Amino acid sequence: MRTPCELVVRYLLPIYRSLIAKDLIEKYHFTQVTAAEKLGTTQAAISQYVHSKRGLRGVKHFGKILPMIQAVAAETAKRLASGEIDAEEAMSAFCKLCNSLREELKNFK
Repeated sequence: MRTPCELVVRYLLPIYRSLIAKDLIEKYHFTQVTAAEKLGTTQAAISQYVHSKRGLRGVKHFGKILPMIQAVAAETAKRLASGEIDAEEAMSAFCKLCNSLREELKNFK
């Protein structure tokens, strides 16, 4: 049996980070290095997110909740780009999203 947090870390967190990384690079014209600094990760991880080698693989299984993830990720990217929040606060936004999604994940296997 997997806990909801285990499922979130394995499946949703990479999607969230991938969406933010792509927005920072494509929409806000950050370099991979700068996006990595903003997200508190490595440039290599950002490269994998941008090239869809990490993060978006299981996205089709989250059709029902994907719009919520996308909306929070877009808002988080905007706030990171403007300097309004840092990597720690971006993860706090994810925790709030996670709490609101827990009921949706109960039946995920």
